[in-house]
Amino acid sequence: MPLLKNGQVIADSWTALAEDAAPEGDVIVSLEQWQADRETLRAHNGRLGLRLKSDQSPAELADDLGRFDLIALEFPRFGDGRAYSYARLLRERYGFTGELRAVGNVLRDQLFFMVRCGFDSFEVADDKAVAGWQEAMSEVSVLYQPTGDGRQTAFALRRGAANR
Repeated sequence: MPLLKNGQVIADSWTALAEDAAPEGDVIVSLEQWQADRETLRAHNGRLGLRLKSDQSPAELADDLGRFDLIALEFPRFGDGRAYSYARLLRERYGFTGELRAVGNVLRDQLFFMVRCGFDSFEVADDKAVAGWQEAMSEVSVLYQPTGDGRQTAFALRRGAANR
């Protein structure tokens, strides 16, 4: 699957750690693997990532978030938007500064909103969709809802224009 980051397809240096395998390089583990092998994984000298299913809240491991360089949040189907909320919690409440990756049923039409929630990388299913994903970032130029991405809302822009 292609990995999109900063509008470009990039090579993915991360691998999912198979059950009962020794960690080598940059590995992504499931919440279950982390809970079962926490001490072994803490001693791993490569980067460590975590993949959360949509029913696994990051609040379950808030104290451990600093140990991860990447958190992958799963979108199991179009109608399940819990990963949007988890992304905002990770960025805005827990201060997670590592890579936040959208995985699973990641659709082009949702990319812009995923970025606004704090995602910065995306596993996309279709190589041909990459150009469409890049276009998605420029489709919306005026924003109404504030988020942690630092972009000004329409209200702030209007208020700033009135103060000139």
